[in-house]
Formats: sequence, C-alpha cells, structure tokens
Amino acid sequence: MSNTLNSIARAMVAPGRGILAADESTGTIGKRFDSIKVENTEENRRAYRDMLFTTKGIGDTISGVILYDETLRQKSADGTSFVDLLNKNGVLPGIKVDTGAKDLALCPGELVTEGLDNLPKRCAEYVKLGAKFAKWRAVITIGADMPSTTCIAANAHALARYAAICQEAGLVPIVEPEVLMDGDHTIERCEQVTEWTLNAVYEALYINRVSLEGSVLKPSMVISGKSCSRQAGVQEVAERTVRILKRTVPAAVAGIVFLSGGQSDELATAHLDAMNKLSGNPWPLSFSYGRALQQPSIKAWRGSAANVAAAQAALAHRGRMNSLAALGRYSSSMENQKQAA
Repeated sequence: MSNTLNSIARAMVAPGRGILAADESTGTIGKRFDSIKVENTEENRRAYRDMLFTTKGIGDTISGVILYDETLRQKSADGTSFVDLLNKNGVLPGIKVDTGAKDLALCPGELVTEGLDNLPKRCAEYVKLGAKFAKWRAVITIGADMPSTTCIAANAHALARYAAICQEAGLVPIVEPEVLMDGDHTIERCEQVTEWTLNAVYEALYINRVSLEGSVLKPSMVISGKSCSRQAGVQEVAERTVRILKRTVPAAVAGIVFLSGGQSDELATAHLDAMNKLSGNPWPLSFSYGRALQQPSIKAWRGSAANVAAAQAALAHRGRMNSLAALGRYSSSMENQKQAA
C-alpha cells in the first residue's frame, strides 16, 4: 500500500504539473456563479466542471483535480463519468473530505475543521468511486490574541487524524493548513504563525504514524496581511516562504503545492516562480490553485455553451503559466502570449 501511495503522491507533483482545486461547495460555487449571473443549479455546476475537465491538453499541466462530493459522482455531456474523463486525460481524481470550518469552543473568532465522523466509511466509498487522493483544509486566523495554542493544536490534530485515515483507506492525503491573509498583520507576523503552524502539524503527523512519502503539503505562502500598509514584494515572499518550509517540512514529504489564498492570478504565479528560482529546495514546489486558475475561465464562460472554447483557452493559459512557474521558467511577459480561442 505505501508504495502505491508514494507513487501517486509523486505523480501529483510531477515536474511542471500542479493541481486544479475544483472542490467548491454548493454554497461557494453559488457565489462564483452570482458574479457572472448564472443560476446555481446542479446542471449548471455540472456543465461548468465539464467545461473545465474537457479542456484540450489539460493533463499537460494539471496532474490532479480536487472534486466535491457531488462532482465526483457526475458525468460529462457525453455520459462519461468525470472520474473516467480525468483518468483518460492522465489527470488524477481527488476528493475534498472535510465538512468545513466551524467555531472552536471557548476560542472566540477561531475555527476548527470538522469531518472526522464516519470518515473511514466515506473514504472507502470514495476509493470505490475512483478517487486517488483527498484534501482537508484547516484555517488559522491572525488577529488580536490569535491564533491561540488551542486553535493550532486542534487543527493540527484533526489534519493528522484525517491523513492517517486516508492512508489506511488507500488515499494520498493533501494536508492543507491555511494561514489566512485577511487582516492587517505584517509579513513578519505571518512568517511567525506559519512556522508555528507547520511545526505543530508535522509533530501531529508523526504522532499519528502518517507516512510522509505518501502525503502532499498544501500550505499558504508567507505574505503580508491583505490590509497591511506594507505589502511585501515577490522576492521577499518567496525567500521568507522557502525559509520557513525548510525549517519545518521534512524532506521526506513527496511535494508541496501552494494554495493561492485570494492572491490575483498573476501574482500567485509570480510567487511560485520566484520560489522555484531559489536553489536547494528538497521537494518539488508546485500549485493547487482554485480561483487563481479558474477566475479568467469562469468570467469567459458566463454559463453559455458558445463561450466554452474561450473559457477553456483561458484555463489552458493559466495552466501553462503555472506549469512554467513550477519549473522556475516563468516571466510576466509571457502573460501576453495567450492562446487564441
């Protein structure tokens, strides 16, 4: 089993390929649809994901797609299941298994991610449906007297229990501790909290006997708070992020795929590229972006079949840019070389 998990984890971070996060809940995708004035129905959700997954050459830059429970069970317009469609294109199907972040008792303003109840049973079903990996997102908020030791410990424990359950079921766990960029905190404070969080997560993974070779980390970048008066530049973000990762993440981890966390499309790409231009990284550094891959595509699509080609061209372009960034070969001048629809 461990050899299988290790090979899947390595495939997820293959050179120049990253992960498309298409695991928005029904509520979250509804907000995206509101922005383009599309009704949030099951058929529209299916059609949107179908547009993404049938993009020509998607497997060249995308190694895996994180799906939502509903999406894992849906089919393409021609009747092919999304799982079979992705496999045919050389893309691994994955599944979001947490049930969302809820208020953490006795810790006002802080959250803990839930979903451990019945997780072994759900993982077994997801494996039968064709999932190869899973994802669980923990949320860490920076603020006055936050995060608390309670919040860090609770989320690290939940991430580790989830990862162990996934590996026992035969799924590679993506471990996602997100330090939110909301707030006016400095990049120095973000760096401190990120180091604390990752240290706690890897201690918990060790205690819970998780095989690091069969796991992938999905962290946030060390970045200035969204409302901070000093926004750190691309190079500083890259250097601080890599420094903290080297301090906290064992070299045995199969790879690291960053979340974009509300950054603009091009900034998330530039940060990834700058990190890959630094030498001595012991793991592959790639991407697992949601909005930063999808935003241009959903804007072009607008719920119309007539716009599918343009929407797919937008996704293919962002995939290519991030693929180059994962190899340290990106430059902003390449953004103008967009593929014609």
